[in-house]
Amino acid sequence: MSINFSLLFYLKKPKNYTSGPVPIYIRITVTGKRAELTTGRECQPGRWNVAAGRASGNREEIKSLNMYLDKLQAKVYEAHRQLIEAGESITADRIKMKFLGKEDKPRMLIEIFKEHNRKVEALIGSEYSEGTSKRYKTSLKHTANFLRWKYVVEDIDIGKVDHAFVADYDFYLRSVRKCNNNSAVKYIKNFGKVIRICLSSGWLKVDPFRNYKAKTRKVDRVFLTEEELNAMAEKKFVSERLMQVRDIFLFSCYTGLAYVDVQQLKRADIGKGVDGEQWIFKNRQ
Repeated sequence: MSINFSLLFYLKKPKNYTSGPVPIYIRITVTGKRAELTTGRECQPGRWNVAAGRASGNREEIKSLNMYLDKLQAKVYEAHRQLIEAGESITADRIKMKFLGKEDKPRMLIEIFKEHNRKVEALIGSEYSEGTSKRYKTSLKHTANFLRWKYVVEDIDIGKVDHAFVADYDFYLRSVRKCNNNSAVKYIKNFGKVIRICLSSGWLKVDPFRNYKAKTRKVDRVFLTEEELNAMAEKKFVSERLMQVRDIFLFSCYTGLAYVDVQQLKRADIGKGVDGEQWIFKNRQ
């Protein structure tokens, strides 16, 4: 049984209450989060023992009420036990749904990932760039392909994502997808954001990344020499299109602007500097 699981019966006075019997409610608490439901019974406040969570007195109706509450308590504990035996994550809401006999709709990984990506796409231009959106879409594709490769399913209950899942996903990216270390780490990092959403939402109780450690490695970038740049500039291509691609590439080399910065460059970004020469004035993405 979860150490942080608790059950409480209490009186919940309705709005504008003045006098008379008050409805009895059950409060289920798991790791500080609550779920409440009515017992369908009432009790006079003067006959309610707050410490015991039961009605006080020896009258037959009081004994009958307390026996009823005892049965409800036993059913809540039984719902809690069944969730543990099924290996499901324990939350106050899940215990409540189990107690009521309602199926708690499982939270599915790919479904959550898609919803995250929809929100990112909606915020392109304000909080995210188009490139970030594309990276998350690629990460989603890799995650979906991993599920088909490892589990032969289209989606999986988020509660089944554990450390072994993350380790196998890492292996899949490096072996099957042939990703280098830095690419694999970046895809896992994107996947990790979705996991953090699940943790903060209470859909996952244990962080599957808790014992996972992977770091990007420093990569020595190959650079072009002045002779190579000159040879490229003097090269005659068979089409105007290729010559334009070459010119844009050389422009990036000499200005230090990334591809996306050149793509977004406007005539208004070019102006005369204090030395009288032409300069680019723009914020780098």
